[in-house]
Amino acid sequence: MQAKLEGMKNVQEKLLADLNDPASTEAMTAKQFGETTKQLHDLTVIRDKYDEVVTKLQDLQSLEQLLTDPATAQDEDLVEMTKEEIRETRQTVVDLEKELLITLLPKDSADEANALLEIRAGTGGDEAGLFAADILRMYERFAETQGWRWEMISCTHDGLGAIKDATVSISGSNVFGQLKFESGVHRVQRVPATETQGRIHTSTITVAIMPQPTEVQVQIQDADVRVDVFRASGSGGQKVNTTDSAIRLTHLPTGIVVAIQDERSNQKNRAKAFTILRAKLFDLERERLANERRDSRRKQVGSGSRSEKIRTYNFPQNRVTDHRINKTLHELEGVLNGESLLEFVQALRVEEQAELLMAMNEEEV
Repeated sequence: MQAKLEGMKNVQEKLLADLNDPASTEAMTAKQFGETTKQLHDLTVIRDKYDEVVTKLQDLQSLEQLLTDPATAQDEDLVEMTKEEIRETRQTVVDLEKELLITLLPKDSADEANALLEIRAGTGGDEAGLFAADILRMYERFAETQGWRWEMISCTHDGLGAIKDATVSISGSNVFGQLKFESGVHRVQRVPATETQGRIHTSTITVAIMPQPTEVQVQIQDADVRVDVFRASGSGGQKVNTTDSAIRLTHLPTGIVVAIQDERSNQKNRAKAFTILRAKLFDLERERLANERRDSRRKQVGSGSRSEKIRTYNFPQNRVTDHRINKTLHELEGVLNGESLLEFVQALRVEEQAELLMAMNEEEV
């Protein structure tokens, strides 16, 4: 481990020298410069934590030497004080080593990215649409607690208070890293307002969380996209329905189709559509790479597949259960208002870290 850390230290010093060399930075593309800067930041965090561990180990060694000094042995108060300080320093070393291990875990380069949230009503008719609206509000309130920016890109309503689908851009610190495990099928069990016999109905919705790449990370060739302009339909006002403002993009190599008609401006719809297309292409490539790396042991946290049932919201029993980590909270309202959702988010991140630590230990063995 020490040899590995010393090697990282050497790499960090080389990257720092490269970034301080004008000739070196001029030869880099914008993408290479961003990747190098990010790598340097990550290595600097590791080195700083490693230096903390080394300093504390040196402190511990000095205290243990002090305890063996004959002069110290003659002072009982000093001996007791030194022993207590040794205990505290050892615990600090243990804590710092744990933190150092976390910094050494493989990083998901998209964790710090902004995210696109997609919600679609699934089985259950009107009740699924109402539940989709509930979950959309849950994420909006959670975003507020995190100080993130929430921007609705598109939303298709389906009756009073229900939605068919919605797409939202969420911007802020570590958005994708916090929300990436929310992708999958969310299930609700409750008695609908229209149910006269008190029977519990089960409905589902799908949630997809995708990192938002920059234009540098995902470059789309004009020849790869067919752009169709058409007249918007549905709600939005008379002006929307009488102008060719809606945009449909078809990415020819992958067959991905994105249609936006929420804005009255053709250019605004076009910009939103390309934002979604860029995110979908980035997510497609990430999924391809993840499938290459994934093994059966890494399936507990979940693959992020839209077909995977991840969580159940049971209204009669006032509980929410995440099936991947077998965690249940008996505070349904707290989860739906965004406050208690953080408990699931943190538990899933801890599970991911534990899995990565296990994999790292196996590699070293």
